[in-house]
Amino acid sequence: MQINILTVGNLKEKYLRDACAEYLKRLQAYAKFTVTEVEEEKKGTAIIRKQKEGERILKKLASDTYVIVLAIEGKDFSSDQFAAKINQLGTYGNSHLTFVIGGSDGLSPEVIQKADLKLSFSKMTFPHQLMRVFLLEQIYRGFKIIRGENYHK
Repeated sequence: MQINILTVGNLKEKYLRDACAEYLKRLQAYAKFTVTEVEEEKKGTAIIRKQKEGERILKKLASDTYVIVLAIEGKDFSSDQFAAKINQLGTYGNSHLTFVIGGSDGLSPEVIQKADLKLSFSKMTFPHQLMRVFLLEQIYRGFKIIRGENYHK
């Protein structure tokens, strides 16, 4: 399985970079991972920033990937349900997944329209940089569940 995390901006804080690096190291046993960062737009209104970031995201989306966007209005899963979804996608021909994390203003409507699945972690708003850690942890947990391996609860 090939999984790409496509995200706006880079990780500025060392503790977030360290956490992501640790999960990416652990995940190497389960799938091939890449992280693609697009530039965070600094100028203009929130709508303009989302639009410009969305254009950058769309240029990086492969045509053969199953697109999962992180969105508050998306479907929420338990960890077991999320693991089952990853397993189902891999089993039934969607072995290339791209998870998209928007910037601080969210995702443009054009990016959301490209989604095969909208995924919500919560109705709360979280910093987009922290969401990268949350996402990697849940993907890791999902693979542990799929394989029946122990993982702390």
